Amino acid sequence: QVHLVESGGELVQPGGSLTLSCVTSTFTLEYYAIGWFRQAPGQEREGLSCMTSRDRRDQYTYYSDSVKGRFTISRDTSKSAVFLQMNGLKPEDTGVYYCAAERAGSVCSLRHTEYDYWGQGTQVTVSS
Repeated sequence: QVHLVESGGELVQPGGSLTLSCVTSTFTLEYYAIGWFRQAPGQEREGLSCMTSRDRRDQYTYYSDSVKGRFTISRDTSKSAVFLQMNGLKPEDTGVYYCAAERAGSVCSLRHTEYDYWGQGTQVTVSS
């Protein structure tokens, strides 16, 4: 199975930027589709962005309306890692951020039930 580890979450001021990383210990991440999610206390886990695996003929990415234009998902195949670059952060972006992997590689979905593996999460706090 795939073990995912997120990192990069921290306290940041409104309007600031932050880059989260998601790495694997198995180096098989390149064959999986990846999704980024976040969850605030008392709220449902929210899908933010997704990307199909690199072996698909045409890689596909998608963003939720809440982050489109501010967040960017990317992949570094040589390091078996994916990133979420977050710009123009707002207080409502506060939450625990998770990366998830889907083994078929062809699914790019913002529904958390589509994914097979999850990281432990990293806390992002946007506050003055």
